Amino acid sequence: MSIVQVFRAGGVVMIPLLLFSIAAIALSIERALFWYRISRHQRSVIRDFLRVYRSDSLTAAERLQQHSTLPIARVFLEALELDGEPPSQFRLALEGAAQAELPFLRRFNTVFQTIVAVSPLLGLLGTILGLIRSFATIRLGEVGANATAVTGGISEALVSTAAGMVVAIFTLVAANLFRGLYKRQVSMLQEYSSQLEVLYGRHYYAKQKSQPTSEESYAH
Repeated sequence: MSIVQVFRAGGVVMIPLLLFSIAAIALSIERALFWYRISRHQRSVIRDFLRVYRSDSLTAAERLQQHSTLPIARVFLEALELDGEPPSQFRLALEGAAQAELPFLRRFNTVFQTIVAVSPLLGLLGTILGLIRSFATIRLGEVGANATAVTGGISEALVSTAAGMVVAIFTLVAANLFRGLYKRQVSMLQEYSSQLEVLYGRHYYAKQKSQPTSEESYAH
């Protein structure tokens, strides 16, 4: 059977299943490209930023600005705007910026979950409609039944069920893959955020020590 014949055999539920499959493929490609761009050189960029930040915070921020397309870079840059604030305030800014960035990392997760949940149900609906169609062709008391109509209904039931399962399985695999990448990104963000907090605290207290106290200023 060709694809067109299979689509026709599946009945009316094949239309939403086709739309779901197209959406799943398109969103999977978009998410795959998104995570590829992030994972390609993000770790090296952040490590270089932290290395330079130890000695020159301004130069490090300028370098990081060149990679503002990276989520972790945007988090750090937003927190670094509070340069000079106490470490406790810097930590709050860092956590707030990270929370604001998480929805972009989880983008389309709800769509994937919806497709995974609804596709098997559509397949089951196609199964029921196909069986109803088969039983409707059977007339009690008649010697022969319309074999073509009966087999057509059974074919609709089986094809729609298989199509729903295929769409759900593909989408579930893709969603789990992207969920794993999301968890890795969150772990990386927590790891490097802790390192940045330590370095920021060192810079802050070093500046505090270098500045004269109010009594020393009054004495001068």
